[in-house]
Amino acid sequence: MEDLKMDLLRKKIIDMPYTDWKKLGFSDGTLHYMKQNANNDKPFTLNAHVRERLETWDKGVSVNG
Repeated sequence: MEDLKMDLLRKKIIDMPYTDWKKLGFSDGTLHYMKQNANNDKPFTLNAHVRERLETWDKGVSVNG
């Protein structure tokens, strides 16, 4: 179950466009490093505020209006 959740998170990060990420208030560099980690098969962690915004994007809700 946890592996499926991590696989979905990896796919979400890899598929996220930089323009959407910037709309959430983050820099391109943050997404760049997240994509590098997601492409790796090794485990990785996300800061709580990054995970929250990533989950918000998944629901199609704009954080900044």
